[in-house]
Amino acid sequence: MKLSDIANALNARLENAASDTEITGVAAIEQAGPGQLTFVSNPKYNAAAKSTRASAVLVAENFPAISTGMLRSQNPYLAWAKAIELFYQPPRYAPGIHPTAVVHPKAKLGKNAHLGPYVVIDEDAVIGDNAVLLAHAVIYRGAKIGNNFFAHAHAVVREFCQLGDNVLLQNGAIVGSDGFGFAKQSDGRWYKMLQSGIAVIGDDVEIQANACVDRATVGETRIGNGAKLDDLVLVGHGSSVGENTLLCGQVGLAGSTKIGNNCMLAGQVGCSGHLTVNDGAIVSAQSGVHGDVPPGALYSGYPATENREWLKHSAAVHRLPELAKTVRQLEAEIAKLKAHVGA
Repeated sequence: MKLSDIANALNARLENAASDTEITGVAAIEQAGPGQLTFVSNPKYNAAAKSTRASAVLVAENFPAISTGMLRSQNPYLAWAKAIELFYQPPRYAPGIHPTAVVHPKAKLGKNAHLGPYVVIDEDAVIGDNAVLLAHAVIYRGAKIGNNFFAHAHAVVREFCQLGDNVLLQNGAIVGSDGFGFAKQSDGRWYKMLQSGIAVIGDDVEIQANACVDRATVGETRIGNGAKLDDLVLVGHGSSVGENTLLCGQVGLAGSTKIGNNCMLAGQVGCSGHLTVNDGAIVSAQSGVHGDVPPGALYSGYPATENREWLKHSAAVHRLPELAKTVRQLEAEIAKLKAHVGA
C-alpha cells in the first residue's frame, strides 16, 4: 500500500518521504524495518524514532523533525489503531450452527448467527442479529442480548442478564456470576445470600479475558456504554461503572462501588465498597481507594490520596532512615546535656 494512500486513509500529513513509498505492514518501533510503518505517541520513545529502520513513523503534529518519513497526526495513537486495520483483518465467521451446539427451542436467535462447537443457549434467551459465539460459550436462561454480539470461547452470560449492542466478551469473561454475599450465623458459619439481581451491560462494551461482572444481590450491577474492562477485572455486586470508563488489569471493585463516566482505574487498583469515584477521575496503579474521589482528580497510593500529596508522602518515606538517624543523634545530645546539667 502506498504511503500517500495510508496518509489519506488516516487523515495524516506526509513529510520527508516519497508518496509512492510502498508499505507492506506495521511493526513496533524497535522491530520495524524497511517497508513497514511504526508510531510514537509516548515521549520516552522519541529517541527510538531517530534510529528506527521503518520507512515511516506516525507522530504528533508537534513532533521534532527526523530523517525518517513521518505521517503527522493530531492523534497518532488513534491513527496507529486504524493503521493496523489496514494490514490485518481478524477471522470472519460465516453464519451457521455447529452440529454440537445446543439451542433451546424457546430461545430466540437473530439473523446471521454463527454458533461454534458446544455452544449452549438456554430457554428464553434472546440474542440479536449477527451474533458470533465461539466454542463452549454459554448463554443462560432468560438472558437478553442485542445485535452484533461476539463471545469468544468459554465466555458466559448468566441467567436474566441484559447486554446491549456491539458487546464483546473475550475468553472466559463472565457476566452475572453470583455476587460475594454471605451472612454470619450464630454458630459462626456463613449463610449464602441469594443473588436475585442481574448484571446490565450497555452498548459498545468490551469485557476482556477472565473478567467478572457479578450480579447484584438485589437490583442490578451496571456497566455503562463504551466502558472497557481489562483482563481479570472484578466488578462486585451492585456496583456501577460509567460510560467510556477504563478498568485496567486486576482492578477490583467491592460491592456497591460507583465509578463515574470517563474515569480510568489503572492496574491493580482496589476500591472498598459503598464509595464513589466521580466523573473524569484517574486512579494510578496499585492504589487502594477507601473514600470518594472528586471529579477530575488524580489519586495515587495506599490509602489513595491526591497525587501531589502522595508524592510528598513517598519522598518523606525515602528520608525516614536519615530522619531516624538524626533523631537518635539528637536524643544522644539531649542525654549528654541532661547528664551535664545533673552533674
